[in-house]
Amino acid sequence: MKITIIETGRPMAPLRDRFPNYPAMFERLIARADEGFDYETIALLDGAPLPDPAGLDAVLITGSPAGVYDPEPWMPVLMDFIRWCAASGVPQVGICFGHQAMAQALGGQVIKSPKGWGLGRHTYDVTTRQSWMGETPPDEFALAVSHQDQVVAPPAGAIVTAASDFCVFAGLAYAQGPAISFQGHPEFSNAFSEALYENRRGSPLTDAQVDTAVASLAEPENNDLLAEWIANFYRGVAETKGQG
Repeated sequence: MKITIIETGRPMAPLRDRFPNYPAMFERLIARADEGFDYETIALLDGAPLPDPAGLDAVLITGSPAGVYDPEPWMPVLMDFIRWCAASGVPQVGICFGHQAMAQALGGQVIKSPKGWGLGRHTYDVTTRQSWMGETPPDEFALAVSHQDQVVAPPAGAIVTAASDFCVFAGLAYAQGPAISFQGHPEFSNAFSEALYENRRGSPLTDAQVDTAVASLAEPENNDLLAEWIANFYRGVAETKGQG
């Protein structure tokens, strides 16, 4: 099974020599749960054309500094692609910007949140258990975050799978097609998260924001749990199609 990773952003320039790009982060993450996947990357942010969903096994949409409301030339292309994949039954996973793009494309609403920056380690309640979470999912999980935008209205029929006081639609499972998404970053290592926050010290983040965010990374994360959920989701959709 091949996962087609739609690259919509890259680490900021000062970090690129020290850390892998986002598709490589996801490959490493998912391989820790399941080594049986193959991968390809479509650099959408460079204008690479998106493939026909009919020929795809699975899709993953990365994070990005862009917002769904930004006039990027590839934004409407991505929105159409998400809808086509949903209609074609291609399993999709969205992370951070990918989460927001999927929600927006499938009928929800995303805005720059008046709550401000989400930074550091955030803990989310599991609000609705799903089959891809396994037989005994935990009541909560924690991930590093870095976002200003939030989903404020999910698409019709979407199930909220994860929530917090700060981000009430932090995990979604969609009715329009096999698709799930999360606001947090399971692909981010602590070292990358810290470097990301530090490189924003002074602009746009204050010293207090950075210090609090970095200190919160001492709390345990659940990146490997999310890797298992993502792998389970892809495998589950494939098995259902095989049975059909």
